[in-house]
Order: sequence, then C-alpha cells, then structure tokens
Amino acid sequence: MQATVLRTVLRGLACLGLAAGGASASWAQQAAAPSAKAGAPQPSAVLIENVRIFNGVADKLSAPANVLVQGNTIKTISSAPISAPADAVLTRIDGSGRTLMPGLIDAHTHIMFSTLPQLVILTSDVGFINVAAVKAANDTLMRGFTSIRDLGGPVFGLKRGIDAGLVAGPRIWPSGAFLSQSGGHGDFRLPNELPVRPGEFTFSERAGAAVIADNADTVRQRSRELLALGASQIKLMAGGGVSSSFDPLDVTQYTVPELRAAVEAAENWGTYVTVHAYTPRAVRQAIEAGVRCIDHGQLLDDATAKLMADKGVWWSLQPFVEDPHHPSAFPEGSPNRLKQLEMFGGTDAAYALAKKYKIKTAWGTDTLFDAAAAATQGAQLAKMTRWYSPVEVLKMATSGNAELLALSGLRSPYRGRLGVVQEGALADLLLVDGNPIENIALIAEPAKNLLVIMKDGRVVKNITQ
Repeated sequence: MQATVLRTVLRGLACLGLAAGGASASWAQQAAAPSAKAGAPQPSAVLIENVRIFNGVADKLSAPANVLVQGNTIKTISSAPISAPADAVLTRIDGSGRTLMPGLIDAHTHIMFSTLPQLVILTSDVGFINVAAVKAANDTLMRGFTSIRDLGGPVFGLKRGIDAGLVAGPRIWPSGAFLSQSGGHGDFRLPNELPVRPGEFTFSERAGAAVIADNADTVRQRSRELLALGASQIKLMAGGGVSSSFDPLDVTQYTVPELRAAVEAAENWGTYVTVHAYTPRAVRQAIEAGVRCIDHGQLLDDATAKLMADKGVWWSLQPFVEDPHHPSAFPEGSPNRLKQLEMFGGTDAAYALAKKYKIKTAWGTDTLFDAAAAATQGAQLAKMTRWYSPVEVLKMATSGNAELLALSGLRSPYRGRLGVVQEGALADLLLVDGNPIENIALIAEPAKNLLVIMKDGRVVKNITQ
C-alpha cells in the first residue's frame, strides 16, 4: 500500500516538473537562463578581433587573427575579417594585438577545502563550508582557471550550481569523497575517536568529504557509490601525507587487491583511478593494481619513474618548494612541518625524473586550508619555470592538463575539446595584456593582466573598454 502511494506521489511530482533528478535540473536551467521575448531566441556570438593566439600546442604566437565564438564553441579563426551570422546578437572585443589563449586548467584541487583553516573545516557545519567554496570557485574563475580536477571533497552540489548558472566558477571534474584506509592520509579523526564503533561514520564521511574503507569489498562499494553520484574519476590515498596526523610520509597504504577493487569499479564505468602517493613502494603497487595517474610522487626513485613511463602512467606533480613569501601553515618542528620539509626536498628530483623519462606530466596546486595560498594560483603556475620553459608550462596547464581530464572518457561532465584555441573547441578563453610566452609572470597578476575571461562562450570578465 505504501509503495503504491509513493509511486502515485512521484508521478504527480513528475507531472508538476518537480521530481528529483531531471526535473531539478530543469528548474535550475530555467533559473539560470536569461529572459527572452516570445519566439525563438537569437543565437549569441562574440567576435574577438586583432589578437595573436597561443593555441595551447604551438611554441609561438600566431600572426594577427580574428576569432568568432558562437554559442559555447569556437566557430571561426581567420586572419581575414569575419562576418557574424545575420541573426546573431554580436558582441565585439578589440584585442588590440594582445594574446588570446585557452583557459587554464588546474589538475589537482580541493576547492571545498582550499580557503578555510583545517580546524574550521573539521568543526563547522557544511552550509558554511559551501558558502566559502562558492567564493573560492568565483575567485578561481577570475584567476583565469576555467577548469579544475577536484580530487577530494563534497563538491557535487557546488558543481551542479555552477553548471546551472546559479553561481560563477570553473568546470569541475569531481572525485567526491576520497577513499582512505583507517589511519591513512584521509583519516582526520581525533585519537580519542579510535577505535571506532562498528558501522559508525565520521563527520567527514557524513559530509561527503572522505570515506574510510578497510577492505576490497568496501572500497568497491564506496567507489560505485561515488560513481553513481557523478564522480568523473576515483581518488584513493595510497601512502602517507603531510596534512594528516596518523601516518608517516613513508608508509604504504592499501593493498593491491584493495586498490584493484577501485580500479575495476572505475573501469566498469569507463573512467580511471588516481592515487595520492609519494614513495616508490606506494606507487609501484598502485601501478600493479592498474592505477592510471599518480598525484605527488616527490620521493620517487629512478626505477619507479621509468616504470611509470613504460606503463604510460600520468604523473600529476605540484611545484612544492619552500616559499619565502608564504610561510608554512604548520608550526616549525611539528610532525606535519617535518613531513612537509621532507616532501619539499624531493620536488626538484621529481621534476628531473619526469623530464628524463618524458612522463606525461600534469600540473596542479593542491592548495589546502589557506586562503592566501589559494590566491597565488597563477604564481604557482608561473614558478614552474624553475623546471620548464614558459611555453612548456603554458602547454602543460592547457592542452596537457586537458589530455589528463580526457581520461574520464564518457564520465567527463562536459563534451568537447578543451585546452586549445581551435575551430570546434569549447570557448574557454583568456585575453592577456602582453605575451605570456615571453613573460609568464603576467599570469600571476590576473586582476591586472587578464582583460577578458570567457568560459563556455560566456564573457565573465571584460575590461578592454
């Protein structure tokens, strides 16, 4: 009887356009859509004239060119004048010889946790954390980062709001909660909360931030749940970390069968697993399990780096080095600070190995718990010239990172090419006041130097006039 009543209620809600899922999306789309007069809306177009293009793959800028964007894609690129379709509502932008380039991509973020201190996140209600994340998302977009790969946090709701046009922010490839073993890098319980009662969920689990899974069956189940919620890739903690309290940096976490359970679940959904790992042992067993991307890896040795290259595994590295302009969030002499210094000490060698073996290398920031550090996102990219030329850095943060995002296959939340300025590609574009190939420091001051920011064909910033 109750089931019959429930079906009747759900049918009624569906008729009213309020049923969960598709109807909710319909409401969000209506709320985000601009008002229009009766009849078919006119297509919009943006014509960006007189620009030199860094297309995401070439080593130099193009000759002066014009770019027509229709809808959310790049329709035409030409050195000759371009005429927009007669029925288009046209916006013209005078590039005045400046540089047009793809929107930037950050391949390792935790946008829900990037700007609030760790203690605040662990003790606040999720509503407050969401408010802070909305601001972080807008700030990220205004720094020219039009896409991010988010590798842990309750980000599904924020992503949905951005995609519906309710708030401004980048495209998000979400992992949702990261998976950790007990005592692993994703276990943020207090010591007096251990041992945990059977079946009890932590605050982080209830909030969708982390999952504690201690056997292959649970790893498989939780991975499937995250995929059902919309994860574009699965993230596991395969080794010790800096910000966690229980685990030394050298420990190996999970077993090959446990990692393989996540890989199988992801592969069945047409996507992949990435892992947090620093050491050769952690990385080797992840590769054995079929993991396709290693995040961090600052303590790897030559043989493991070669194995990554031989297996075609991606290396998502972060430019973690001591920054005299930005002090560490961890007190001097604390266990976390000592782990951080050990990890910092391996960064130069890691980039040398990535270059030696021509490993497919991605770039990301992995900023946590620090609003001041999050604001330096562009500067974190610019300092990559410690290891690469400016054009190599720009390629990595555009077409290179876009290639990594494409590992999600059909689980990618967005259709179309990113990271390039090419006809038919998605129109995520930046107009830079200068030549970033010659002066990549321009990216570090986005408020001043990014004159136009376009995401999905929509101009979200324009200070050319």
